[in-house]
Amino acid sequence: MQFRESEGIEGKIFVVTGGLGFVGSALCLELIRRGAQEVRAFDLRQSSAWSHILKEKGVNCIQGDVCRKEDVETALRGAECVFHLAAFGMSGKEMLQFGRVDQVNINGTCHVLDACLDLGIKRLVYCSTYNVVFGGQKIVNGNETLPYFPIDRHVDPYGRTKSIAEQLVLKNNARPLKNNTGGRLYTSAVRPAAIYGPGEDRHLPRIIAMARLGLLLFRIGDQTVKSDWVFVDNLVLALILASMGLLDDTNGKGKQPIAAGQAYFICDGSPVNSFEFLQPLLRSLDYELPKTSLAVDHALVLGRICQGVYMILYPWLNRRWLPQPFILPSEVHKVGVTHYFSYLKAKEEIGYVPMVTSREGMDSTISYWKQRKRKIMDGPTIFTWLFCIIGMTSLFCAAFLPDIGILSLLRALCLFVFRSMWMTRLVFFIATAAHVLEAIYAWYLAKSVDPANATGWFWQTFALGIFSLRFLLKRAKE
Repeated sequence: MQFRESEGIEGKIFVVTGGLGFVGSALCLELIRRGAQEVRAFDLRQSSAWSHILKEKGVNCIQGDVCRKEDVETALRGAECVFHLAAFGMSGKEMLQFGRVDQVNINGTCHVLDACLDLGIKRLVYCSTYNVVFGGQKIVNGNETLPYFPIDRHVDPYGRTKSIAEQLVLKNNARPLKNNTGGRLYTSAVRPAAIYGPGEDRHLPRIIAMARLGLLLFRIGDQTVKSDWVFVDNLVLALILASMGLLDDTNGKGKQPIAAGQAYFICDGSPVNSFEFLQPLLRSLDYELPKTSLAVDHALVLGRICQGVYMILYPWLNRRWLPQPFILPSEVHKVGVTHYFSYLKAKEEIGYVPMVTSREGMDSTISYWKQRKRKIMDGPTIFTWLFCIIGMTSLFCAAFLPDIGILSLLRALCLFVFRSMWMTRLVFFIATAAHVLEAIYAWYLAKSVDPANATGWFWQTFALGIFSLRFLLKRAKE
C-alpha cells in the first residue's frame, strides 16, 4: 500500500517515548518535517546530544519516566498517535540490570497501553527487536510467520522483556477506547535489525572504543555468518509507514487498518558478516579488525565468564568507573550466528523500501566518526598503557624502595640490565625528564592543533611519552 508523505501526520499530535535518543530524535525531526502539529519527545533524560536541534525545530521535550504511570499520562494526553521507543538493556552493562529492564520494557509498555486506552489514542507503534524470535538459532531469510522464541530460553533479559512487551502490544490491538466514542486502539510492531548511522550511541561507540584500546582480539564465528543492519533513516521511514498503516480509513468501512495487529521485520535488505560490515569504518579511523577467529562455543564460555564477573559487581553497574563488559552471551549470538530476515511483508503491506543503501549509510557513518575523531583525543592501546605505567613504576621501585619481597627481584633484574644502582637511578631520571619534556611539548603543540584537549594531551604524554606524542604529531601533519 502506498501512502502520501504526510498522510495521518499533518495537523496531528504525536508522542515519541525515548524521544531524546538516537532513533527517537530522528523520528521527531521527521514528523516535524512532514507537518505534524506537535511532537513531544518523552524521555527520562533532561537533555541529550540532540536536545538542542529538537528544541530548535519546535519539538516539545518532556522529562518523565515510563515506569511512572502519571508521567506517561501527562505526556500522552491529547495525542493522536504514540511511538513507543523507550527501552532499557540493549547492550553492555544495561543488559545485566534485570530489575530495571523489567520495569522499563514491561511495566513501561503496560503504562503506555493503559494511557492510550484511557485517553482515547487510536494509534500505537511499538519499536521491537529481532530478538523476539531469535535466541541463538540459525535463521535464513526469516519472516513474520516464525514463532516467538521461548520466553524461558532467552539468555538476556532484553530479548525476553521485549518479546513480552510486543505480545502485549499486539494482543491489545482493536481494544475499544474508554472514552465512549466507539473508537479502537490499533497497534503495530516494527522489528528492526542492528541500528547504525551518524550519532548512534549504543553499539558503535563501544566497538570503536574497544578497537582503539586494542581489545578487539578476535572475530567470532566464521566469515559465512551473516546478519542484518538497518540505517536509522530507513527505520524512521518504517515507523512512520507503520503509523500510516494504522489509520482507520485506509481499508474501508468495517475493516481493520492494514497494519493493525501486525509485526514487521525492518532492515537494509543486505545481510552481511558483521565484522566485514564494520571493517571500512574501523579502517577509516586507523583501526584494524583481528584476523584470528574464535568459535562460537568458546566465545560463549568467555561471555558467561564476563557475565559472572559483572554479576558479582552488580551493585556498581551504574558507576562510570566500571567499564563495559568485554562480551556477553547474547552478543556472541548476534555476531556469531547467522540470522537475517526478509522485509517483504513490510513492503507489500505498508510500502516499506529502504531509502538509503548500506553503502550510503556506512559512508555517512564513516564521515561522522572521522569528524568526531578530530574532536577527541586519540592514543595507544591499553597494552601500551600497561607497559609504560608498569615499567616506570617498577623502575622507580627498584631504584628507590627498600629491598623487600618482590622488590628484590625487580632490583636484581635492573642490576642485571643496568649493572649498577647508580645507572638504574640515572635511567629513571632520564626517562622521567624525557616524559616531562615531551608532555610540555605536547601541550604547546596541542594548543594549535587540538586546543580543546591540550591539558589531556599533556597528561597522556606525561604518562606515555613518545607513545602518546606520536599520535599528536600525526594529527599535526594532517
